[in-house]
Amino acid sequence: MLKKGLLFFFLFLHFFWCNAQTKRIEIVHSDNSTIDEERLPGATILLGNVSIKHEGILLKCTKAVHYTKENYIKAYGDVLLKQGDTISQTSDYTEYNGNTKKALSWGDVVLRDPKMELRTDTLHFDRIRQVIFYRNFGTLKDSANVLTSNSGYYFLQTNKYQALSDVVITNPSYVLESNHMDYYTNWGTTFLYGPSKITSDDNYIYSEKGFYDTKKNISHFTKNALIRYKDRVIKADSLYYNRNTGFASATDNINITDTINHIVLKGDYAEYFEKKDSAFTVGRALAITNTNVDSLFIHGDTLLLTGQTEKRVIRAYHRVKFFKSDMSGKCDSIYSNQETGLTEMFKKPILWSNGSQITGDSIKLLSNVKTEKLDSLKVIQNAFIIQQDSLGFNQIKGRNIFGKFKDNDLHLVDVIGNGEIIHYVRSEDKELIGIDKTTCSSIQFTLKDGEIQSAKFLTLPEGETYPPSKLPENARKLRGFVWREDERPKNKLDIFLK
Repeated sequence: MLKKGLLFFFLFLHFFWCNAQTKRIEIVHSDNSTIDEERLPGATILLGNVSIKHEGILLKCTKAVHYTKENYIKAYGDVLLKQGDTISQTSDYTEYNGNTKKALSWGDVVLRDPKMELRTDTLHFDRIRQVIFYRNFGTLKDSANVLTSNSGYYFLQTNKYQALSDVVITNPSYVLESNHMDYYTNWGTTFLYGPSKITSDDNYIYSEKGFYDTKKNISHFTKNALIRYKDRVIKADSLYYNRNTGFASATDNINITDTINHIVLKGDYAEYFEKKDSAFTVGRALAITNTNVDSLFIHGDTLLLTGQTEKRVIRAYHRVKFFKSDMSGKCDSIYSNQETGLTEMFKKPILWSNGSQITGDSIKLLSNVKTEKLDSLKVIQNAFIIQQDSLGFNQIKGRNIFGKFKDNDLHLVDVIGNGEIIHYVRSEDKELIGIDKTTCSSIQFTLKDGEIQSAKFLTLPEGETYPPSKLPENARKLRGFVWREDERPKNKLDIFLK
């Protein structure tokens, strides 16, 4: 009994499957019909206002050839193919197979749904998979964009349009080019795969993988991302961009280049504000200035680049260090104005210039913006300059110190207020003559290669030059002396050391 029941069940499944697969094409109407067995054996020729149905589609044309046994239709002239209330297609010619539910159309093919219009010369329609595709150039239009590609697939159930080979999206604000993108017509969102570029009047974008919302103008690129503005280039592993607000954020391997002022910002995370022409970076933050000549490397917890091109300002905050071939420094925060050439160091600043260690409550440096060479120095409050001698330390101390540079070398120093000096006086042959220890409210020094050449006391000095044996070790350092050579960055990598 059980075997008979199973046999009946399988026969039923077979009958159901065969009938489901072989549902016949229904001829709804034609003005005329004829048979020509000699030219078209097994076919019925339908003429005039032909209307055909098959499992949810309606096909209309002026002429059709119906192969009843094969369940196959060839439609000619003003062909209209409709699926439900959403998909409508016109063409010069269509072939439709009722068994496979596949259609092939060519000749000025236009497919429409509520979200888009697709035009091509030859179009394939797989109704079982609900996929439409072409292999010979097509143009898709929706409310926001015009998309062209050499081949493409449109998945009706998800409204996903997969465009391949020479893909171009033309928007009133930009042109997007790629070799592979997935475009969702419901939302106007695009996923890019492989080398892609977006060109507009405002900027140029390149990426090898990413996402772009063409309606909201928001994008996120995740491989070899780049944005190029008129005077700025941003590179990063991951890059977010809002075209409406001009805001961009970048993550990992960041490189922001100011091509006019020759400044580069690097870091782990950065944000750029296009309308304010400003950027900041955090993490392993680094600013490189004067990239065309001797570069200056600045590191801090946070770096800011603000202002228009001709008035660019760099700010660095917390645990700041910088390095240049002839100068390095350390402080809590720093301000550098590219227009005026002014650099200011705040909170326990220390500056190393060739052989000189310079400290004070604040330090200001002025550069010549044309030659990009150092011009002058101001050390405000508790100013202290130390130079190492083979037998000790030359020291200059005062309330304020003003200096002038010559070829980036500290050449002239004026001590204003409470001046003190310890100087290892040597002959031209570098023989030690004595140790000068003097106090004077105002002193002027000349230096060469980081060494004191002469001292000029502008008011009545008090002190003398001692033979080395007459000045004890504990008297050879001025009050507040601290030698901090171990903190000095020796190269550009040292600025990242804590």
